[in-house]
Amino acid sequence: MVRQSRQPKRTKKLRLSKTSPESNPEAVRVWVVLWKAARAVEQNAARSVSALGLGFSDFAVLEVLLHKGPQPVNVIGKKVLLTSGSITAAINRLESKKLVRRTAAPRDLRSCIVQLTARGQTVIKRAFQKHSRDIEETMAILRPGEKADLIRLLTKLGMWAAARTEV
Repeated sequence: MVRQSRQPKRTKKLRLSKTSPESNPEAVRVWVVLWKAARAVEQNAARSVSALGLGFSDFAVLEVLLHKGPQPVNVIGKKVLLTSGSITAAINRLESKKLVRRTAAPRDLRSCIVQLTARGQTVIKRAFQKHSRDIEETMAILRPGEKADLIRLLTKLGMWAAARTEV
């Protein structure tokens, strides 16, 4: 019996292409279509959130707290893509509406932990359900398999683009 040696499993590495834009003109078309589609979907999402009586950043902060639980201010800011000044303003607004509460972090008194109040929990649960329905309606044009393909392709593209910015 001949024994076959097992080769170690190779992980896929993204290699950066050195092709010029002239050699791949459809890439620009993909970017334009992606940009326009993302903008249209974002406008639908913004309209949905606006109809809930919340600003987009306030909704995003509440949504993070709903799904991730209490978080440090800086972690929330990174998750919702807000600067330190913008996340502070958003937390202040939400705190003034009694939707969130700040407490000192147990291990680092310089840091604050933000958590939903009972009122905040009620508001974001209702808002998120409505927003989810609105987003489902926006995506209704796609069949389930198309949604899965889109997720796979956008993830692939996003990882590739992120790797290019690290070079």
